[in-house]
Amino acid sequence: MLGFAQVAVNVPGVQDHFDYRIPEQLIGTLDSGWLVEVPFGSQMVQAIVLRLKAASDILETRLIENVLEDAPVVTAQQITLAEWLSEHYFYPLSSYLFAMLPPGLGQRADTLYRINPVIPQADQPLSPLQRRILAQLTEKGPLRGRQLDTAFRQVDWRASARTLVRKGYLNTQAVLPGPAVSSKHIRAVRALVNPQELEDRHDLLGRPDSAAYERRLAAMRVLVNEPQEMDVSWVYASSGANASDLRYLEKQGLVSFGEQQVWRNPLADRETAADIVPQLTADQASVWKALSQLMQSGSYAKPVLLKGVTGSGKTELYLRAIDACLRAGRQALVLVPEISMTPQTIERFVARFPGRVGVVHSKLSSGERYDTWQRARTADFSIAIGPRSALFTPFPNIGVIVVDECHDDSFYQTEMGPYYHAVQAAAELGRLSNAQVIFGSATPTVTMAFRAQHENWPKLELPRRVLAHRQTTAGKAVKPAVHVDSLPLPKVDVVDMRTELKQGNTAIFSRALQQELGEVLDAGQQAILLLNRRGSASYVFCRDCGHSLRCPRCDFPLTFHRTSTGLVCHTCGYTRKMPQKCPNCGSGKIKQFGLGTEKVETELQRAFPSARLLRWDADTAKGKDSQDIILSHFRQHNADILIGTQMLAKGLDLPLVTLVGVVLADVGLNFPDYRTAERAFQLLTQVAGRAGRSALGGRVLVQTFQPEHYAIRFAAQHDFTGFYAYELEQRRRLSYPPFVRMLRFEARERDNDTAREKAQGLAGRLRALMQRSDDRTLNLTGPLPPYFARQNGQYRWQLILKGMRPETLLQGQDFSGFIVEVDPPSLL
Repeated sequence: MLGFAQVAVNVPGVQDHFDYRIPEQLIGTLDSGWLVEVPFGSQMVQAIVLRLKAASDILETRLIENVLEDAPVVTAQQITLAEWLSEHYFYPLSSYLFAMLPPGLGQRADTLYRINPVIPQADQPLSPLQRRILAQLTEKGPLRGRQLDTAFRQVDWRASARTLVRKGYLNTQAVLPGPAVSSKHIRAVRALVNPQELEDRHDLLGRPDSAAYERRLAAMRVLVNEPQEMDVSWVYASSGANASDLRYLEKQGLVSFGEQQVWRNPLADRETAADIVPQLTADQASVWKALSQLMQSGSYAKPVLLKGVTGSGKTELYLRAIDACLRAGRQALVLVPEISMTPQTIERFVARFPGRVGVVHSKLSSGERYDTWQRARTADFSIAIGPRSALFTPFPNIGVIVVDECHDDSFYQTEMGPYYHAVQAAAELGRLSNAQVIFGSATPTVTMAFRAQHENWPKLELPRRVLAHRQTTAGKAVKPAVHVDSLPLPKVDVVDMRTELKQGNTAIFSRALQQELGEVLDAGQQAILLLNRRGSASYVFCRDCGHSLRCPRCDFPLTFHRTSTGLVCHTCGYTRKMPQKCPNCGSGKIKQFGLGTEKVETELQRAFPSARLLRWDADTAKGKDSQDIILSHFRQHNADILIGTQMLAKGLDLPLVTLVGVVLADVGLNFPDYRTAERAFQLLTQVAGRAGRSALGGRVLVQTFQPEHYAIRFAAQHDFTGFYAYELEQRRRLSYPPFVRMLRFEARERDNDTAREKAQGLAGRLRALMQRSDDRTLNLTGPLPPYFARQNGQYRWQLILKGMRPETLLQGQDFSGFIVEVDPPSLL
């Protein structure tokens, strides 16, 4: 008899598994993947059952207290994936398991703070923060720790609260909040009589010549023709009846009330025209033949790398692969880099597979995410689309996993734990689920291309663009001599802004870009301008003393925003007003310098007053549907020029865009990171691909002060092969991935000396492990502060461990208190 359960508890930093006894009434019912409540120390915590056991090595085990869901919350494959992630990324297993749940379902134990009714005698004055905590609790009543986190953002209030507890001002209590989300139910009503019985019981409806009688009769005629319960609001709308009418009918025994679950579906109101399956080009047909043969073989041991230039029709191949998967009765995951890519992607998939698509991303409400998760568990829909978290959709039988634009850094979870790379995790989930994994990109990372080559992944290529949007561009001036089913890549011209300055042009737009923009506007076409920097000015400094205004929590230069509160830190959100005088020397010569998307918008409106402009960056796309609205406006040609950051480079298919202008390609090109050139090449190649996606043709102008940089040169030639070979040689020479594996350890503390000493202690541990190891390829650098040495008020110190297999050195080691990144996307 399996009377014990091994569980992972939802407690921060706890790595181990724990055995609990299963209550008798749950033996034979409880299974792996269930969400339960268990005693842990002096508190109650949530836990997920990993596996059942017949016996336990623990002499005294505690009893599972409660079951919180009536079905498993994670699948068997998800548990195995979480175990792989935990081992691979050195982070607690429970963190990955609970990341697979919708927000609000998983809860951690918390502390409830309340005012002590017996006020102690003050032995010394309270600090301002302590007085604020007491005032908050006096006004709001007892609050949990996470509620105080919200009230005191960016403030370390817990030390002050502990002092208040010690002095007797506050009492505390351990609590476990219940799930914050649940199913949505509406009031429903059904008839208790059939149509014939209704005709015999009209006398129960009231006085025949009254308006109430007519309303009740109309309501009953609606209900008797519906075998299921009906939403009361539908009855009201269909019959004109009201709540008092239905209550009257209930008293007469004609109807009964109940509840009906309704799904909060973010796609419910989306109207999309039916999709017309296009004829494949010769390139697409060749790739599809190879891909379909791989899928029919049923052997999915290796991912497929689909390398296709921008606009080559990769999405159509994804659609066909998924169609084959659905025909086999399985489900599909489609991962895209960011939420900004989902509107067009969702539209394509909904049009091809109406009623079978679900969407998963952080801007949905908690209720929408909970219901999508519930529906996925029973395969109520078949295709989940979203950024990296969509990988954790609990489908029971995954058949295809598509990772579109797989080169993008946003697939790596780095902002907060649990840390993982969704690309690597997708490959592992495909192996566990026996699913076909397809990695698609025009610019795969150097590491992925190298791995695909050396591990003999199937590599499929689409070297030419598809000629599409014939109807959209009908009536426009079309460039002649276009191939019947393909388009050339847009011509890219590099503008040396040093020459522009020498010739007297101090504007942010070169003369060539101004001329091209004018021609686009005259032709009734559209343009995109990229500047990967928000705001109106990128820094503010005093011209007398040189003092620059920096974030007090991050030490980053503050960005000036003309349309918001003034100065903003784009890392932690700190804001302040623009000062009239220098806070260092009192001079009035404090000015804004540099360039951002707001400034581009202002200057563009000045240069082209009649142009209709849209800006798409993190400042304009904050709301739930803001990205859809911006993109929809531009696609409907309600704007002529779209200005934005790197969001614009990702997957947009806009047939009227014939010009892309890169305002300053040098942004980010000089960061001291081994992937700086690769990111610049990818961004320029991807944004260039937004131009010329129809028979109208396209051109690209790249403005730069470093035209000789190899990333810019290769991007201007659309030469991935040349860039890959050159970059690979630089990595080999400097001993960077893919020739070594790399791990980054980071210590963060509010005190710089504490962070440094903590990192030095870890360095000593690692060097001791290296001395006992036989691996001569290991190399440790640091501790040193990274380029961004302070973030969110915390100082950062990092160590870099390189080697052929550095992770083997660390098995069984405890790195709690450190951020550990495996093959980190950045060392900044």
